[in-house]
Amino acid sequence: MTSRERMIRTLRFESPDRYPRDLWVLPAAQMKYPEKIQEMMQEFPMDIGRSPYNPARMPFERGHAGLDLEYVDAWNCVWRAKELGVIGEVLKAPLAEWSALDSYQPPWEILGKGMEQVNEACSKSDQFMLGSGVPRPFERMQFLRGTEHLFMDLAYGVSEVYRLRDMVHEFFIREFELWSTTDVDAVMFMDDWGTQQALLISPEMWREFFKPLYRDYVSIAHSKKKFVFMHSDGMIEAIYPDLIEIGVDALNSQLFCMDIERLGREFGGKITFWGEIDRQRLLPFAAADEVSAGVRRVVTALGNFNGGLIAQCEWGSDVRSVNVRAVFETFCEMGD
Repeated sequence: MTSRERMIRTLRFESPDRYPRDLWVLPAAQMKYPEKIQEMMQEFPMDIGRSPYNPARMPFERGHAGLDLEYVDAWNCVWRAKELGVIGEVLKAPLAEWSALDSYQPPWEILGKGMEQVNEACSKSDQFMLGSGVPRPFERMQFLRGTEHLFMDLAYGVSEVYRLRDMVHEFFIREFELWSTTDVDAVMFMDDWGTQQALLISPEMWREFFKPLYRDYVSIAHSKKKFVFMHSDGMIEAIYPDLIEIGVDALNSQLFCMDIERLGREFGGKITFWGEIDRQRLLPFAAADEVSAGVRRVVTALGNFNGGLIAQCEWGSDVRSVNVRAVFETFCEMGD
């Protein structure tokens, strides 16, 4: 069974031969553990591949996320990090003052550029290929406006915040359309929606203001016969039913922020759980046997639906290789 076949069976709940594997390596970890990461990838081949993508750059861009302490992205947001290998935070938001909105334009010029190698890479791989463009409307709105300003805008319902949302959404719609016409197997969007205990805004506001955006992305991808993956950090149990309703196929969320067993009872067999193993406590701080116990908990709760579970974890700079190994070894044992 190829990786692509394994993943499709997983997403369709058609009894794959084992749990498919996916390892996220943060830039800081890549800098710190390059040889160990390569060894891990060879010992446990990954089933999800990322399509090559060399995005075009706007004239004002400088530096790169994760590689420079300060950089400017394609939307003219100025970022600063305290150490190399991390993304950092926005230092200067271009729409901190609403007066700048009238003249502001998204980086339309970059759309469709840098994707020339995507289809060729897909044709040469038996991995399940995931598109590399990642729309993130809520987060992009924060980067453009500033997080504190944006939450106040949402609370007061000012007209400008609707204009900002629609402008960002129009850009991401076009980006999603472009990726959905390539030969990738799936496309992805993301937004971090949870604190440790609840959503960042009320579920009612989320459904009124943001859910329609995600529904559009899913509709575009499904119309092109692509699967749809989503990532969202934090306690997002309240919107699991909504994401299932609009048709998200696979969801990466912080399972250990939630009641894993309840997630399995209520949503197992309805959506694929795209990992993940706890990266706040277990992976960086626990012993390998505790990590294995965490994996067994996940598999016991979520792995009994003839599919619908991906063996995924994130390798950060503070994670030892022995714990990453424990994740994939235990998934192999449980999968067999």
